[in-house]
Parts: sequence; C-alpha cells; structure tokens
Amino acid sequence: MVVGFIGLGNLGQKLAFTLLRNGVNLIVNDKFKENAINLIEAGARWENLPVDLAKKSDFIITCLPSPSICAEVMESKFGVISGISNGKIWLEMSTTDKNELLRLSQKVLKAGGNSSDCPVSGGCHKAATGNISIFSGCEREVFERIRPILFIMGKKILHTGKIGTASVLKVMTNYLATSNLITCCEALITMKGEGLDLAKTFEAIKISSGNSFVHETESKVILNGSRDINFTMDLVLKDIEIFQKIADERKISLDISPKLIEIFTDGINNYGKRAFSPSIIRRLEDQTGLKVICSGFPEKIEDDEKETLGYEVVI
Repeated sequence: MVVGFIGLGNLGQKLAFTLLRNGVNLIVNDKFKENAINLIEAGARWENLPVDLAKKSDFIITCLPSPSICAEVMESKFGVISGISNGKIWLEMSTTDKNELLRLSQKVLKAGGNSSDCPVSGGCHKAATGNISIFSGCEREVFERIRPILFIMGKKILHTGKIGTASVLKVMTNYLATSNLITCCEALITMKGEGLDLAKTFEAIKISSGNSFVHETESKVILNGSRDINFTMDLVLKDIEIFQKIADERKISLDISPKLIEIFTDGINNYGKRAFSPSIIRRLEDQTGLKVICSGFPEKIEDDEKETLGYEVVI
C-alpha cells in the first residue's frame, strides 16, 4: 500500500507524519518543498508533480487551504486526475465546498478511481498524535478500503453516508466552533471588565454548563496571549462562508451566521488574514482598552492523550 499526500501545511504535515511513523509507505508533494524536508528526512519520498505522485500511489490524499487550490492540484495539466487509474482512491481531507467536491469526484470516477471526502475535526494538536476525529463520506465499499488509513490518522471515525455529506457536516462543526469562540471572547472580556480573576473565570466556565471544547483549548491560548491555535482567520472565514452558502441554497434565514462573517471580515481587515483565529479577541481589547491576559496558561495546545488505533463510531 502506497499513500500519496499533497498539502503539507499545519494540518497536513501532522497527518502525514502520523502515517509515516506508523509504517505507511508515503510519497509527498507540496507547493513548497521546504514543507516536506522533515518528512523526507524521516523516510517519505518526494514527487515534484501531483500526476507522478498519483501514478505511484494507491491512495491519494489532498489537504489544501481552499477549493480553488484543490481544483488546481487535481485538474491542471500535471494534476492528480491525470494520474488516476482503475482502483485508486482520492481522499479529500480539506474543508471544502460540497458542490466542488462532487464535481471533482465525478472526474476521478470517469478516470477509473473512487473518492471520499474525509475532513478532520479536533485541532492540529490531535492530528499530531493520531487522535483527531475524521468524517468520511463515500460508498460503504470505498469506506471499507480506506478505513485502515483513517484508523491510523484518527481516533474516532464516522462514516457519514454518501460523498459530500462529510464536507457539509465539517463546515457545520466549524460554524459551531466559531460561534463558540466569539462567545468565549465576549465572556472573558466582560469578566475582565467586571474585575474578576481570569484564572477563576476560566475554571468557572470549565466546570459549568458553559464549558466546551473551544473553551478548553482556545481560551487557554487567548489567556496566554499567544493566540496560537494553528488556525488562521482566513480559514475561519472560508469555512463559515461555505456554511452560510448551504443555508442560502436551502433558503434558510440565519441570524448568527451573517454576524460571524461580519466579525471575521473585520478581523481580517484589521489584523490580517493570517492572524491566528483566537486573535479575534483583539477587536474587543482594542475597543475597550482591556487586555485579556493571565499567567499560568500554555502558549500552545498539546495533546496528552496516548496514541491508539482508531475505531469507527457506529450509530
């Protein structure tokens, strides 16, 4: 079994390393070869062109920052689709638009291959230890073939149904995480304004009905001041805009979603698209003159859970 992996950014590099350290025969490619140096030194092979990577791989994984970049990697003259043949499977691990995914999957099918959208959730720290959650949208037969790879990269694996369902669920979860991030920011700065101890505020939220995954991770790096969660504002905006598009297509009027888009558009205009997403709290800090900082919180989030083989979440 040979796995080709294209897209070695913050997330992709961690997923690729998880495959490599678990003995998978790995070929890698990225727009910037320097992103692959550590993987190459650890035993991965490099291919200059996506088409050559696809020809030499049984499974081709893409983990890229936007639908347009994925389309270029898949459809260009030297793209993945040109290297697809009978029996190969494309795993799209990017957070992407369902319609674009379906369009590309039809081209893969025409070339003789199969596809599955396999977005991940849980943060880069979980990807680094193989404990991230993975959604997989595809025919059951395809899922059975890719399941061993997914069980290596992730811990909780959910087969969501036909292709495209995983991508829709993924942007939904990112919408929820974004709304929770904004409310955490508002809660923390309001308690700061009230003069409450921020360490005690953190614990009050953690042990209460107000707790969440976002609070237990992103609130920590907000309070530390690093705001480093390995995820940037432009990626947040892309994801919540895809979610809004789904609602618009179904003629569902939403109240909170448009406001989140407005907030993150303003955040990007003021702090740059590559600012870490928890830096959105700076909008409130700048407006109030308050600083949400507290000693004793980590600069980055690390996963202290032991790496184990994944399993399918059965409904």
